[in-house]
Amino acid sequence: MVEFCTKYFVIWQRPELMETAFEADLIVEDYLDGARIDRFLSRHFRNYSTHRLQRIVQAGFAKVNGIPADPLQRVFRGQQISIRLPEPPDKTYDPERLPLEVLYEDAWLIIINKPPGMIAHPAGNILSGTVANALQYYLDQQTCVPSLLRPGIVHRLDQFTSGILIIAKEHLGHRSLSIQFQQNRVSKSYLAIVRDQPEQDAFENSDAIGEHPTQAGVCMTTHPQALRAKAAFTRFEVVERLPGHSLIRAFPKTGRLHQIRVHLAELGFPIIADDFYGNDARLLDDRTLITRQALHAEQIEFAHPVTNLRMKMSAGVPADFDLALQRIRSAWSV
Repeated sequence: MVEFCTKYFVIWQRPELMETAFEADLIVEDYLDGARIDRFLSRHFRNYSTHRLQRIVQAGFAKVNGIPADPLQRVFRGQQISIRLPEPPDKTYDPERLPLEVLYEDAWLIIINKPPGMIAHPAGNILSGTVANALQYYLDQQTCVPSLLRPGIVHRLDQFTSGILIIAKEHLGHRSLSIQFQQNRVSKSYLAIVRDQPEQDAFENSDAIGEHPTQAGVCMTTHPQALRAKAAFTRFEVVERLPGHSLIRAFPKTGRLHQIRVHLAELGFPIIADDFYGNDARLLDDRTLITRQALHAEQIEFAHPVTNLRMKMSAGVPADFDLALQRIRSAWSV
């Protein structure tokens, strides 16, 4: 969307500059009132390092209300900041043309249905094929300058968990959404295929979750001696009872690492094909149904970061999840 580029950054190409150079006019937002100019600029241009922005200001390429800025200068609400960036960004994800299922998009955010197996950011030995690489390419098609926009992934999904993922295009949206997640004001639901069948159609787990005190391979646990344990609460309901399995809908009220996986496993209903929390003699049987943990982020509801309107988005399950359900259901007829 080219209008994002012009509306929020007022960018135009300058023939006397190198191809990637541009100028921008910005207004200081309320929450950055009193911030040093390099901190203010780093919020808007997240693909530029603070050191790079400091050098650009020192070279005279930034002005506050038309007056050249000092590198140590603070900016205040309502001031107009003009900047010329003669150098390309230095903190970019390598753009990759990868398929993305975009569920929703506007000038401030993108919501995608993340496929299983794709991690959010490059990490460790995985430097490509991530959500961030795909989004960098996608956003580069919408802007005047490649890598102008840095995808701001607001929350996390495990590598092998599929489903809804929210990405902010600019810093105000990222800040607003991050606060909503921190304050547990985002409603989420997940679908999971688990082993066995709960007695009740609705149940919950409110055990605190922390790092396992002895088992390094199992990251998190509700063990009483768990390290750095934090409060956690998940509500569950049975969607469908299946032969030896159940389709469960989970409603996490907090956002602890592996929360749904841990809470279900501790209740005796591990998610099928979960290497960490369902790793026992039945894991090989699970893998004949699906090769990754059968967990899908199905729905999310939150306040739009700019309009404040409530938004509810849903994502259909991927093919492998659906196929696992079909295989389990087929056991009824055997």
